[in-house]
Amino acid sequence: MRAFSQLEGLVAPLDRANVDTDAIIPKQFLKSIKRSGFGPNLFDEWRYLDQGAPGKDNAGRPLNPAFVLNQPRYAGAQILLTRDNFGCGSSREHAPWALDDYGFRALVGSSFADIFFNNCFKNGVLPICLPAAVIDRLFADCLATEGYRLSIDLAAQQVREPDGTAHDFEVDPFRKECLLNGWDEIGLTLRHADQIRAFEAARKAAHPYYFR
Repeated sequence: MRAFSQLEGLVAPLDRANVDTDAIIPKQFLKSIKRSGFGPNLFDEWRYLDQGAPGKDNAGRPLNPAFVLNQPRYAGAQILLTRDNFGCGSSREHAPWALDDYGFRALVGSSFADIFFNNCFKNGVLPICLPAAVIDRLFADCLATEGYRLSIDLAAQQVREPDGTAHDFEVDPFRKECLLNGWDEIGLTLRHADQIRAFEAARKAAHPYYFR
């Protein structure tokens, strides 16, 4: 998992509440468990005007010009601005995989669905909750200002606007440490690889008949 410390990035505003995980990555794309390759199908039913399918070449598909991510001003955005209850619906881990593969490192919104919120931390995407009034103003500023950017400092737990206005956010200390160091659950386990090998060797010596 990629470490997350600081990010200064372009913001894309997705002005919809209750965006569920099937909208983030539709069910027909859940056949793979490789964690990569999902970015081209992020928000597939909103981004394209035709029906998407696994293995289909996205390069020639007709884009929906009304969808925010298809607007040139948001190309290369790394921060997604969201509304209430983002990530509701099924618990598919493919949703944060698709967001990360597209290029989003952080999500800023007023609330997130619990399972999705947890899955983001496990996959190197930082979900940040700010008060609804702040989110309303960020949407207004982002829509009014082309090239609108925010700065995120995980260590300081702050989101900073272009004028320097800072907003503190809460984050669980353990999740924060894991993100800062790029530790997913496998990485955390491998930190104890020497102790695991020592335990296995001792167990094999004490109970060799288990290993025949």
